[in-house]
Amino acid sequence: MMEFAFFVTAFTTLFVVIDPFGTTPIFVAMTQDMDARDRRRTALRTCLTASCILIAFAAFGEAVLGFVGISMEAFRVAGGALLFLTALDMLFERRTKRREDRAEQEEHPDPSVFPLAIPLVAGPGSIATIILLAGEHPGIQGIVTACVVMLAVMAVVLAFFMAGGLIGQILGKTGLNVLTRLLGMLLAALSVQFILDGLKAFGFAS
Repeated sequence: MMEFAFFVTAFTTLFVVIDPFGTTPIFVAMTQDMDARDRRRTALRTCLTASCILIAFAAFGEAVLGFVGISMEAFRVAGGALLFLTALDMLFERRTKRREDRAEQEEHPDPSVFPLAIPLVAGPGSIATIILLAGEHPGIQGIVTACVVMLAVMAVVLAFFMAGGLIGQILGKTGLNVLTRLLGMLLAALSVQFILDGLKAFGFAS
């Protein structure tokens, strides 16, 4: 039961951070000149690249932190603060605007690796989240659990990208804005929980 509860919380956190509702319109805009076959290939390459990056950080992120002398508890507090700032950006629509500006500034014939996979999907928020999730359980169990959760989220992201045009038509700009703000509220609460969990290790919270 505890494992299922962790999976649900972890899935929700990573889903909100990656924010398929916010990244899908950008994906559609950047692939609008492609035919359906090339768009599907771009979506697949984007998700595969982002997955590989996040798996690498899940496997080696905590080791890198230990090498530079940063405890997992300290990173949990810092990561929670970073996610809280991301939540504020979502609530005030700054995150989507910044993503759109970044995508417009970079013109590449194949946008799957950059800027779609990095940093739109596998960005600082999702990297911090995957390291935090992997640190929730010791050893290989935490890494495997975090990777399974991430791959489940990435499967949803891929489905969103594949059906990007249809989703945009159904929800419209207003619907996407409402969902982004709701997800921002949820992420704010989850990020505070990360901070509290980290502070408990230092005796600042009970």
